[in-house]
Formats: sequence, structure tokens, C-alpha cells
Amino acid sequence: MPKVCSRLIFILLITLNSSLFSQSERIKEFTKKLCSPEFHGRGYVNGGDSIAAEYIAKTFQEVGLKPFNGTHFQSFSFSVNTFPGQVSLTLDSIQLIPGVHFWVSPNSNGGKIDGSLMYLSFEDLYHYKLDQLKLKSGTTLVWRNIGYKGDTLKKLNENLVRLTSAAPVIEIINSKYSWSVAQKNTGYSYLIVQDSVFKQSFQRVKMEIDSRLKSHLARNVIGYIPSKRKTNQTLLISAHYDHLGRMGSEVYFPGGNDNASGNAMLISLAEKFVKKPLKKYNVLFVAFAGEEVGLLGSKYMVEHPIIPLNELRFMLNLDIMGSGEEGITVVNSTLFPKKFQTLQKLNKKKKAVPLVKPRGPAANSDHYFFTEAGVPAFFIYTMGPNKHYHDVFDTYDALSFKAFDRLSKLFDEFIRKF
Repeated sequence: MPKVCSRLIFILLITLNSSLFSQSERIKEFTKKLCSPEFHGRGYVNGGDSIAAEYIAKTFQEVGLKPFNGTHFQSFSFSVNTFPGQVSLTLDSIQLIPGVHFWVSPNSNGGKIDGSLMYLSFEDLYHYKLDQLKLKSGTTLVWRNIGYKGDTLKKLNENLVRLTSAAPVIEIINSKYSWSVAQKNTGYSYLIVQDSVFKQSFQRVKMEIDSRLKSHLARNVIGYIPSKRKTNQTLLISAHYDHLGRMGSEVYFPGGNDNASGNAMLISLAEKFVKKPLKKYNVLFVAFAGEEVGLLGSKYMVEHPIIPLNELRFMLNLDIMGSGEEGITVVNSTLFPKKFQTLQKLNKKKKAVPLVKPRGPAANSDHYFFTEAGVPAFFIYTMGPNKHYHDVFDTYDALSFKAFDRLSKLFDEFIRKF
């Protein structure tokens, strides 16, 4: 081979590798930014989700996604229970760490307590009669919820919630707790405490919980790539960007895997489709708000569609994209078996992940209301050793990105099969 030709090939390879490296680094920086404290867990305290919406919209513009009907946003509102201020718990003289040792139940009310603990027996709770408990002012009820199952557990939990109308409650657990978001607050404060830090000898409690129910304005973020040929047929690629926000002024939930990683996959795919648009389909990219509160952003878009739903050919909804060592799960695969077979065949060819696991319909993400409205959809999430979910440990540093690039190529090729 002539020296000049060899040199050109070498330069081309260096340039290509540099380009791929820079793309990968940009995606990681985007993900890291979404997980940072300045985004406040992309929730409903300090405008965290609004900050994220602006950042995602700006990134959409930078990669070349167009606004739709002159805007990158679709606004809607809902009520949400928040914990913006003090969240503290001291048992005897031991101060517990929020988000690690204890959590505030999402629908908990707030208040200050400085009083005694009253331990409930099984009989107290199962055969609950409030007048028999002889509650004193300032008393906090304690229930060790360990080892119960089935209908017994269901009844105990129902009675425990009923008790919050009369007194603050502390529930002791010995399993992983996944925090969430609620749209109302009721009764007194309701705290969940890990058994590993709770002593049966505790007698006194001091807690301060700042709970505020508010109306919140949120925005779905939209980007658009028209097809090469004029058409009204559109493919939708989505991921929710909101997360749990803050539990008190000191604790936030980064939401690395759930779902900063899914938004990173949106950006990765957007870059591919901007460079090479589809011939027969427009592509709509949507980062949904309000997913953690009950799929509210996607529900709103289905009820107020920006594109007629009968013009949406397919929806690919992405979540938890920062892992993949054990493969991916495809929700709705049983509803659309031919599309699932296509995805499996492509994965076998490209060796993106070791397993493409089928799963039936589930109302567990933003695909749900679209599917109910007749839009074919897959909801895909990765599987791997990273089990951090709805906790403070779901950080950027916990992401492996093990299968990220291969999955981006797999999804790109899958969409191009339409």
C-alpha cells in the first residue's frame, strides 16, 4: 500500500475515533449535569424539573432538533406534596440521616414533635380501635413491620395509615425502601425507619417535617426531525426526565439511571437521526415531565395531542439506560410480537446485549396511555448489577454505561426498519 494512502487511512481512523470519543464524552457530561445538585433531583422543590426542562430543550437545539409548532414545550399543571425545608428525626439522643436511615412517606403531612414513643403490638394494630389506644398528647406510634405477608400485611398497612389521622407514626422496616411522590398529604407525619438503626429501647422522639402541598407547573420537552419526504406519519421516541426531587433541604435524589440515562439515550439517538433523517417518517422526541407523579406528562399529551394519535406509527419509550450487563426488558413485547422478533434478530446480529427479555403490558411508564389510546409502543429498560432505584444512591458515578453505545446503535437500526 502506498505511504500516502496509509497515512490518509491513519488520519481518517484517528479522526473517527476522536469523533466517537467526543460524542461519548458529551453524552456522559449531559447525564452528569442532570444528576448534579443544581438540578435538585429534577423534582418539585426549587424548580428542579423546570431547570432540567430548560437544559434539555437547549441540548435539543444544540444537536439540531427543531421545535414543534414554534416551541420546545408543552405545559400542564398538577398538585404535588413536597418537603422543601427541614426534615429531621432524633430518637433519644441519636440523630438519623434522611434518605439513608429514614424517609418521610410521600403523602405525609408535616409538623414538629417532641414527645414519647408508644410501641404497638400486633393486636393493637390488627384489631385497631382508636379509643382503646389511650393516646397522650405528643405520642408517636411505633410499628415494627417485619415478617408479615399477604392479607395480614394489607390489613396492617391499612390500619397504620388510618392511625396517622390520630398521631404521628414511625414504621420500622428491614428491606430496601424506594421513595416516591404523592399528590396529597393527610394526617400526621408518617416516617419509615430502617431496622438496622432502630433500638427497641428508644423512648423519646423529636422530629421536624416541613411538608407543603402545592400546585406545580411542568413542561414536556419536544424536539422534531421531519422526514426527507413530506409525510404526516411519525415515530415517537421518549424518556421521562423528572425524578423525585428533594426530601428536605439537605437531601436530593440524583436519578442517574432513572432517568438521566434515558434522556442521554434520547440525545444519542437524536444526533443519529439529525445526521441521517428517515425517508418516510418524521421523528418526534419527547422528554416527559410528571412521570414519577403518575405518568402525568404522557397522559396530558395523549389527552392534548400535538400530533393526531392515528399518525403515530410507533413509540419507543426508554428508561434506565445506564446499565445493560444482563440485557434489556421489552414491555409490550407480547402485544407486538413481530416488532419484538425484529428487535431480537437485530440484537443477535449486533450483539448489543446478552438478552432481550419479553414482558407483557404494564402501566409502569409513559408508553401506557399511548398504548391504551391505540398507539403501538415498546417500553425498554436495561438490566444489570446496578439496583439503585428511587434512592439517594442512584448517582451518576453508579452508572456503568456498559451497553449504552451498542444499544444506541441497536435502537437506531430498529427504528430505521419501519
